[in-house]
Amino acid sequence: MQHRGFLLLTLLALLALTSAVAKKKDKVKKGGPGSECAEWAWGPCTPSSKDCGVGFREGTCGVQTQRIRCRVPCNWKKEFGADCKYKFENWGACDGGTGTKVRQGTLKKARYNAQCQETIRVTKPCTPKTKAKAKAKKGKGKD
Repeated sequence: MQHRGFLLLTLLALLALTSAVAKKKDKVKKGGPGSECAEWAWGPCTPSSKDCGVGFREGTCGVQTQRIRCRVPCNWKKEFGADCKYKFENWGACDGGTGTKVRQGTLKKARYNAQCQETIRVTKPCTPKTKAKAKAKKGKGKD
């Protein structure tokens, strides 16, 4: 009988505790910054040092201003920004005249209301075929 009483008391205490935590979370959501404002305009993520890594993004909505932490990947493409996510096609054939390959990307997602181009073209230098063949021959010669 005492075990049931203890178990019932423990269960009631646990329910009261979870209820108090849930109410506290609701208050934070309702009273947090930006709760009155629906349309936040976010600026780009600005790294704290150099051109990549952890930084901050500022947002404004009416007279309210908010600053949140963000991260710029170190392999981001500066031409189209870290907040524009693209789906890229395969690389095209090497253009002998320019010595570059080209591929096109279509916008998949624009984060934080970033102004992104719908399609972009990126280039990279062609890899010389002679180097690839030389590496393959070296690998076969070691066996």
